[in-house]
Amino acid sequence: MPITDAKLLVVDDDQAVRDSIVAYLEDSGYSVLEADNGEAALALFEQEALDLVICDLRMPVMDGLTLLRRIMEVTDEVPVIVVSGAGVMSDVVDALRLGASDYLMKPVVDLGVLEHSVERALERSLLVRENYRYRVELEARNQELQNHVDRLKLDLQAGRAVQQRLLPEKPLERGGFRINHRMVPSNYLSGDLVDYFPIPNNRLVFYVADVSGHGASSALITLLIKNQIDRLRDEIDNGSSDVVVHPAQVLALINQELLKTQTGKHATVFYGVLDTEKCILHYASAAHFPAPILGAQQSVRTLDPENLAVGLFENVEFNEHELSLDGFERLSVMSDGVLELLDDASLQEKEAHLLELGADASHTMLQFLAQMTERGKTQAVPDDITVLTVENSVNGRKSA
Repeated sequence: MPITDAKLLVVDDDQAVRDSIVAYLEDSGYSVLEADNGEAALALFEQEALDLVICDLRMPVMDGLTLLRRIMEVTDEVPVIVVSGAGVMSDVVDALRLGASDYLMKPVVDLGVLEHSVERALERSLLVRENYRYRVELEARNQELQNHVDRLKLDLQAGRAVQQRLLPEKPLERGGFRINHRMVPSNYLSGDLVDYFPIPNNRLVFYVADVSGHGASSALITLLIKNQIDRLRDEIDNGSSDVVVHPAQVLALINQELLKTQTGKHATVFYGVLDTEKCILHYASAAHFPAPILGAQQSVRTLDPENLAVGLFENVEFNEHELSLDGFERLSVMSDGVLELLDDASLQEKEAHLLELGADASHTMLQFLAQMTERGKTQAVPDDITVLTVENSVNGRKSA
């Protein structure tokens, strides 16, 4: 099947041969130009958008091999078929080395053989051009994708930098209590949030939040929660409101704020207010998991998750608890990423293992996380890992 819109050039100093080839190819539907030597052919090649050249080798002024070499110096996308009666094997070898797509011996008794060679050469040339175009398009798309990935990396770095600025810079110590934290972010933007700060009347506020999912949307929700609680902190500082000291009310406000975003994001939160003078802890949990571990001089137990996560339903009421801290040694609050560090088979086994670690007097959970980091076990975890500890610096031990 001829590519009928192809333009061919027939180069031969024998007028009769040239006429017969041109006539045959034109009858087959090709547009055909002709030249009687290599120099004239090269001039036409430079002027016309040719798709294929058929040339003899032995010609005056410029021979076929020189013409072939000059064409290949310009482009290898235009196939050249050599049709020669020279019959010297070295000419065949030279022509093919220079890039000739085919070599036919004169006389070509059946011009259908030449036409078949032309069709194959044009098809190969078309495939080469299409492959080149696809390669160029693919490279352009790969570059575009790489640029997009690079922009995402920059956004990711910027997001992480902003999130790190939200975290407490150092431990907080007041009235014999010490609050500290450690966070190991995943490869994604963090959905964990931890903070603590003093408020009037010898009280300390602390909380850990774990927003569902990863990426920019989860990170932005942590900013919203942080902003909401900071606003409540400002209100008690300026005397306009004391909501910040009521854990259940704080969770209810965060619940409403998350629902307003209509992002479908929810978060587990553990929020506590520690009265260092009265040694009383007020806290509320929005389905925070795993259960915080409370260590006292005579016992270790968990503060089991309760209520719903914030951001799921309207008009949710959160339970608030008051806990005496007589004999208190430490409280460990962790995000669920810490479970990824445990090799136990089931979730129940991981929870039991976590309680054992919390009860182990030889280290704190902060020290446990530091040890796991030193061993490289936190490098490939799919989730953020956050640990917050509240320690009685009189009864308990200070973390590193």
